[in-house]
Amino acid sequence: MRSLLMRCLTALLLALSLIGGCAVHKAAGAQTMPLPEPIARHAGEPAVTAELALANWSRADLDAWWAALRAKDGAAGKSGGLPQALQPPSDPQAWTRVQLPDLSGRPLLAPSPPAEAAFQMRWYRFRYVPEQGRWPTSVALYMPRLVTLAAAVLVRTDEGWQPVFDNQAGAREQWVRPLWALVPAALTEAQQQKMMDVVVAVPVVTGAPFSVSRVWLGAREDLEIRFQRRWWLQIGIPQATGLTLIVLGLFSLSLWARRRDEPAYFLFALLSLVWLLRNLHYHLDLPRTPAGLEWFWWLSNASLSWVMLLIFLFALRFAHRRFAQLERAMLGFVLLSALLTLPWWNDVLASPVLQHGANALVGLMTVALVLRLAWRDGSRELRMIALSLLLSLALGLHDLILLAGWAWPEHIYLLPFATLLTLASFLYAVQGRYTGALREVEMLNQQLEARLQLQSAELQAQHQRLREAERQQALLLERQRLMQDMHDGLGSSLLSAMVAVEQGSMEQDKVVEVLRECVDDLRLVIDSLEPVAHDLVALLATMRYRLGKRLQAGGLMLEWDVQDLPLLEWLEPPDALHVLRLMQEALSNVLKHARATRVRMVTRNHGRYVEIRVEDDGDGFDITSAQMGRGLKSQQRRAQRLGGSLRIDSSPGHGTRLSLRLPVKRMPPDQQTPP
Repeated sequence: MRSLLMRCLTALLLALSLIGGCAVHKAAGAQTMPLPEPIARHAGEPAVTAELALANWSRADLDAWWAALRAKDGAAGKSGGLPQALQPPSDPQAWTRVQLPDLSGRPLLAPSPPAEAAFQMRWYRFRYVPEQGRWPTSVALYMPRLVTLAAAVLVRTDEGWQPVFDNQAGAREQWVRPLWALVPAALTEAQQQKMMDVVVAVPVVTGAPFSVSRVWLGAREDLEIRFQRRWWLQIGIPQATGLTLIVLGLFSLSLWARRRDEPAYFLFALLSLVWLLRNLHYHLDLPRTPAGLEWFWWLSNASLSWVMLLIFLFALRFAHRRFAQLERAMLGFVLLSALLTLPWWNDVLASPVLQHGANALVGLMTVALVLRLAWRDGSRELRMIALSLLLSLALGLHDLILLAGWAWPEHIYLLPFATLLTLASFLYAVQGRYTGALREVEMLNQQLEARLQLQSAELQAQHQRLREAERQQALLLERQRLMQDMHDGLGSSLLSAMVAVEQGSMEQDKVVEVLRECVDDLRLVIDSLEPVAHDLVALLATMRYRLGKRLQAGGLMLEWDVQDLPLLEWLEPPDALHVLRLMQEALSNVLKHARATRVRMVTRNHGRYVEIRVEDDGDGFDITSAQMGRGLKSQQRRAQRLGGSLRIDSSPGHGTRLSLRLPVKRMPPDQQTPP
C-alpha cells in the first residue's frame, strides 16, 4: 500500500511539472507570434489574435489612470477623451500581434514582493466590422475569463480613446466572473460606415501571473446568451449548490441532535459550514482593504484543507475500521498548513499553488485509502462516497492547474461542482442508512411476530391444558359433592328405612313415603345438574314440574305467582342445588306439618336482590320455640352459602311465610352483606 501511494505521488508531481513547464513555455513564446489572418471577427466567432502594446508604469501612473477613468465615469459618448499620456500608443511600431488566450503561469513558490511594485499596462486592440455592413443598435464585448488588475474597455473616437467600461468596482471578483461591456449607442452611431477600434486595457503587476482569454465582439442580442450561460456556470450554480448544502447541513445537524451515536451527521454539518466559508467569494463582495483581502483569502484557502479533512472523516465513518493515527496526522497537517499560511508570515509560504498542491498530495493518499477500503470490504455507501471523492479530486486537480495558469485558461473552476457530488453521496448514505434501518425494523418485526406466534401457540396449549385440568377438577368436585349429598340425604334416608323395615318398626305406608322422598331428592339432584343459564325462574319451574303431583296428592293447591327475575351470573349447579333444597324442604314442611290447603310461590325483583317466598294457610307455629331446631339452622347455612338471607314468619293459626333473598351481584365472601 505504501509503495503504491509513493508511485502515485511521484506520477502526480511529474505530471504537474510537465504541465507547468509546457504552459510557461507557451506563455513565454506566444507573445510575439506573427499571424497572417486579420483580427476582425463577427459575433459568433471569437478573436483568437489581438494587437498588443506594452507600457511600463509606476504606481503613480496606475493611480492616475484609475483616477482618469473614474473622472470619465458616466461621460461615455460625450466630448473629450482620456489624457494623451494615458492613452494607448499611437505609434504603429509599438503594436505586435499576439495569440489569445494570453497568459503567464504562477510559480510554485510565491516570490518575495519587491520594495516598490512595478506595473505593466497591456493594451489589447481589436477591430470590429459588422456583419454585412449593418451596425447593431448596441455592440457588446464579452470575455469569459480575465485574471488581472481592474480592466477597462476603450473605443477610438475622433476625439481620442473613449472609456466605455471600467471594472474598478468589481476588480476583486473579476477572476471568477466573465467580463461584459456595452458600447453606448452614441458611439455606435458615430462608427457608421467605419471600422470600430476597441482596446481592452489590462494592468498587471510586473512578473505576476495573468490570463487574458479570447474576445467576442458583436451585437448585444447575439452575445448576451453566451454571457448569461457563462455567468450561470461560474456564479449561479455554485451559489445554488452552496445554499442547498447549507440546508442539508442543517438537516444533518438535526439528525445528529436526535442520534448522537451517528457522528457522520455531525461531520457533514461541519463540512457544509466550512464549504460555505470556502465559497464565500461566490456570495459576497470581497473586502476593499488590502489587509481584509489577505485575511479573506487566507480563510478561503485554509478552509479547503478543512473541507478535505472533514470529507475524509465523514467517509471513514462508513468503513468498518478506524485509523486514529492517520486522522490525527491529517488534523496536524491541516492545522500546520493554516498556521504557516497566516498573513503574518512570509508571502512565499502563502502561495496558493503550493498550499493547494500539498492538499492535492494529501487528498490523493486519502482517496487511495478510501478506495482500497471500499473495494475490499466497504459498504455501498462507502463505495459511493469513494467514487465522489475520486471525482472531486479530479476536479480539484483541474482547478489547481487552472489556478497556476498552466493550461485551460478559459475553463471555469469545477471544484464548486464537487458540492453536487458531496450532496449525492450524503443523500445516498442517508438513504442507505434509512433503508437499512427499515430492513432491520422489518426483520425485528418478523422475528418478534414469529416469537409472538410461538408464544401464543404455547399459551394456547397451556390454556387448553389448564381448561382440561379445571374441567377435570370441576368434575371431581361435582362428583364429590354429589356423593356427599347422596350420602347425607338419599343414602341416610334409605339406610334408616332399611333398618326400620328389617326391625319391623315401620309400616308399609311409611316406607312408601320415605322412598317417595328419596326419589324426589334424587330428582332434585339431577335437576340441579341441568343447565339453567343462570335463570332462577326456569329452575323454579323445573321444581314445580317435579313436585306438582306430590303436592296435589297431598291435598295442597299450588298458587304460582312468579314474575320475571334478572339473570344471576353466579348461579351455578351447586348453588342451584342449595336453592332447590331450600324450596323442597319448605314445601315438605308445609305438606307434612302445616295441615294447609293452599301454598303460594312468589318471586319479586327488588333491584339489588331478588326474593322467593313460600306462603301457606296452615296452622302455623311459635317461631320462638322453633329457633333452636336443627332444620332451621341447616336452612340458614344454605342461605348464607348462597350469599343471601332466610327469614321465616309464623304464628299459631295464621300460617307460615318463608322468604329467601338472593343478591343479583354476589360479592366475594369477605365482602358479602345479607340483603
